[in-house]
Amino acid sequence: MPIEPFYNRSMLFHSASLPKKLAALLFLREMMLKNIFLEVKKKFDTAMEVLRAEKITIDPEDPAAVTHYAKVMKTVREKADLFSESQRIQYTIQTKTQDIPDARTYLLTLKEIRIKRGLTDELGAEAMMMDALEKVEKDLKKPLMRNDKKGMAVLLAEFDKINKKLGIRKEDLPKYEEQLELKIAKAQLEELHKECYEAMDTQKKREEFKDEDVIEPKSLDIRNFI
Repeated sequence: MPIEPFYNRSMLFHSASLPKKLAALLFLREMMLKNIFLEVKKKFDTAMEVLRAEKITIDPEDPAAVTHYAKVMKTVREKADLFSESQRIQYTIQTKTQDIPDARTYLLTLKEIRIKRGLTDELGAEAMMMDALEKVEKDLKKPLMRNDKKGMAVLLAEFDKINKKLGIRKEDLPKYEEQLELKIAKAQLEELHKECYEAMDTQKKREEFKDEDVIEPKSLDIRNFI
């Protein structure tokens, strides 16, 4: 009597040849990988659908082109259910700091995340926040722990003073997020612009293209290449 494959005849093992628990775990693992693949493919197809419908001008020096590109990428994120850069940063902060017990390590970790993300502290807020922490810890005469509600309340009050001094308001956060997305959009267009010239330079070195003129990237329609 033939042994029936454990799953869709595509598995490399049979249920009768492995312990039941191991077979079940392998089955669940394959199903998880399959679902992940299908989810990623769905997001990719959705993104391609948006990009095929929108003309992107590869001109990082044109504010209108940068704004339009940022708008297109926002549409891609919304339709494909992807994180924005701000959401990715927020998620990274949450996962990287959730087990950190003290305020100092927490602030240092925020700085590390900022640097890795290529973000600049143009206002010098980090140094001011560390000074505020020094002040609070000096009064406490011990390191400030994040579960110290009273101490953290004092520190957050100091941070509020810093934000007020720097002119940072919570209600302006959407504006700051938009500025960040525009900065990212310009950087991505600059990279596309650079890659276009590099590709054309490589092609021009070939004998059959040596007499061809170099095309300005902003005249290209990248929909023809996806």
